[in-house]
Amino acid sequence: MHPFLMIFGITILALIINLPCGYLRQGYEKFTFGWYFYVHISIPFIIYLRIKSGFSWKFIPLTLGGAMVGQIIGGMLYRRRQRNG
Repeated sequence: MHPFLMIFGITILALIINLPCGYLRQGYEKFTFGWYFYVHISIPFIIYLRIKSGFSWKFIPLTLGGAMVGQIIGGMLYRRRQRNG
């Protein structure tokens, strides 16, 4: 498989994994244990995928960016659902 497709897939997977984490994170007050838990729980899995795929540490910003976007979108979904009942 082409390396570009692999890193793109890992980045999209990081986004998808973090959607429910971002959704659940919104239910906790900022900087509490639950909030930190949902922000960081997916990181070991994403690191594992990156290492098993053979990518170096130079690709961390891409996977981290995907994780952040997933957290943001998940939080937006939570707020939208709370607003609309």
